[in-house]
Amino acid sequence: MSKYPFVIVSNRLPISVAQHGDELVYETSSGGLATAMSSLNEPGTVWVGWCGMPADDLTAKQKQQIREEFARNGAVPVFLTKAQVNLFYEGYCNDTVWPLFHYFQSATRYVDEYWTAYEQVNELFAAAVRQAAQANARIWVQDYQLMLLPALIRTVLPKSTIGFFLHIPFPSFEIYRLLPERTRLLEGIMGADVVGFHIYDYARHFMSSCRRLIGVDAPEMSIEYDGRIVHVGIYPIGVDYKKFVQTARSAESKTIERRLKRRYKNQRIILSVDRLDYSKGIPQRLEAYQLFLQNHPEYQGKVVLQMIAVPSRTDVPSYQELRDKVEQSVSRINGIFGTADWMPISYQFQNRPFAEIVASYASADVMLVTPIRDGMNLVAKEYVASKQHTSGVLVLSELAGAIDDLTEVVAVNPNNPHEIATAIATALEMPVREQKRRLAIMQKRLAEYDIQTWARSFIDDMSLAAAGGNKPVNITLNAEQRTRLVSEYKAAKRRLIILDYDGTIKPFTSSHSVAAGRPPLHLTLLLARLTQRRSTQLAVVSGRPAKALTTWFRGLRIDLAAEHGARVRRRGKWKQLPNTLSPARADVLRILQRYTDSTPGSEIEEKDYALTWHYRNVLPEQAYNRAVKLRQELLQTIDPAIASVHMGNKVVEVKQKNVNKGVVVDELISEYKPDFILCIGDDYTDEDMFQAVGDQGYTFKVGSGETAATYRVNGVEDVIALLEKLAGQTQFVKRLKRPLIAPWRRK
Repeated sequence: MSKYPFVIVSNRLPISVAQHGDELVYETSSGGLATAMSSLNEPGTVWVGWCGMPADDLTAKQKQQIREEFARNGAVPVFLTKAQVNLFYEGYCNDTVWPLFHYFQSATRYVDEYWTAYEQVNELFAAAVRQAAQANARIWVQDYQLMLLPALIRTVLPKSTIGFFLHIPFPSFEIYRLLPERTRLLEGIMGADVVGFHIYDYARHFMSSCRRLIGVDAPEMSIEYDGRIVHVGIYPIGVDYKKFVQTARSAESKTIERRLKRRYKNQRIILSVDRLDYSKGIPQRLEAYQLFLQNHPEYQGKVVLQMIAVPSRTDVPSYQELRDKVEQSVSRINGIFGTADWMPISYQFQNRPFAEIVASYASADVMLVTPIRDGMNLVAKEYVASKQHTSGVLVLSELAGAIDDLTEVVAVNPNNPHEIATAIATALEMPVREQKRRLAIMQKRLAEYDIQTWARSFIDDMSLAAAGGNKPVNITLNAEQRTRLVSEYKAAKRRLIILDYDGTIKPFTSSHSVAAGRPPLHLTLLLARLTQRRSTQLAVVSGRPAKALTTWFRGLRIDLAAEHGARVRRRGKWKQLPNTLSPARADVLRILQRYTDSTPGSEIEEKDYALTWHYRNVLPEQAYNRAVKLRQELLQTIDPAIASVHMGNKVVEVKQKNVNKGVVVDELISEYKPDFILCIGDDYTDEDMFQAVGDQGYTFKVGSGETAATYRVNGVEDVIALLEKLAGQTQFVKRLKRPLIAPWRRK
């Protein structure tokens, strides 16, 4: 199989196969996504997706025929069994994810077999992508059916650049948290370099869920995850504007439009076009139309609701019930208001050719688009694009993503039939000049940001990610580099190891008290092992107070720096900087106390040279927002000549201006003149240490985020493993013959 540099992955392909008798028949899709991709002229593009037929119904020979035919059309088929289609697509995708993400909790089903199938199918897609994609390919994954796929691809193709786009709403955290597999899906999506949504609200909900469920920082439309920076972007999908304009102006469409006008002579046309789905708000729309006819009897006989319902999931009982309900409502309204020469609703349950749909758009005086919840709703945009040199009014749900782009519509709450009824009257009575003015503004917007522009903007951001724009420059130490580090350590005559404490060699705790922060026995013994050789000097440079560090490391031959370097102990003696924070201390404490009182779970840590607001135990979404506001208020209050304000790892800290860990490191290097340096830290204050070391030694950042360090490790356990490697078990055995007490502590 050929390898491709650009891969699009979706559940459905632009080509599908069906069996008619003994023959396989291939059909090409004219959908918006396929159109957008075909117009981009991306070299070496292939599309991976389900072939459209259950694998159970295909022979090995037929599967090979499908592969060959799809290959000629730039596609790679994924074969799914009937059981997989049922449990994965009809099950987890459409009975679990779809209703929940559209806020229909009562229609959501949680079935273990659904999730198992979802995992299996995503793994099948990952295997197909691995076979089709080059090692450094750009891979664009589409929609909710494949939310696990980005992380799976990252595992098998780590050098690839991955994009993920969600075409449906991402719900608020309070809704999303109901999903049993909520964390797994987020971790799957976070395998991508670029994650796209239609509107800001969906992106905001996604980042909120990431903060709360996987504990990441998500500042300003980016997320730090697994040593990478994941870009979160807003890409409102458009329509193929030129296609709609051309079709609306075509002879075929004009002929159909004239026919519709003759059919509904002397009647104003109100149009409704939807897939028959419970998220589209069709029953509520019919109720609103009935209210309109009741409240405005002057329009009876003068309007018609042309309702086109496109069949969807016709074999699913709940959808069959919806169809029955809609058809009963149509019959009831026609029965109440209809006359011998007028029916208020013209109902059609069928797919319509493209030219007929465009002609219906063009002829409609009012377009009703009132979904209860919708990711975007392209019908609304299609209507606007089709209204060339004619008047018309779009009545649009506030809960459709398209509302952000089409601000000149008559907006309605889709759950309020009275409001929709009033909006219909408003639309019918709007002056033609005003109608055309609004349409012109929206048409200009749609023409400038069409579906090709949507696709291009997302792919351009993927290209930026591929060029390194979203990836940190530092790397994880490989086996060869680790071996070289250990060899250099052993060969060195003077070694200097500089370690931060919290988050570096000791995991964070829920409390910043001295007792909670005490190092465990295994850590104390490890540090003792490292310092047994006189040629190795160890320094712990921490934000902790001097009293805590003295208590914890009593008797060990370790240099200590407390409060980020305000107090330093070398060779058993403490020295400290003059305290210049005192003038601002009272004002800072008042502000911190106010935020602590109003933020449950937060607390203040008072140090001589710093004041720290801890928010590790605060709900993540609230914590981040409060921390940002606190930092802004402190910056406006404090004289920058006296102190600086920083946001660190779950802290906001006010620190004396001249206090700097980098100064401590400079002094240590100057005094000991080491020929081997290892420096490890995890927070913003440690960046000064990394810069001070520079290329003189090895620098490691623990965790995610941009850094001046050369290398990265994932967590405290990795740091301990590295230090264990340097200490060596043999050395520890020999050490047992020697006392642990530092020379200045021995009596």
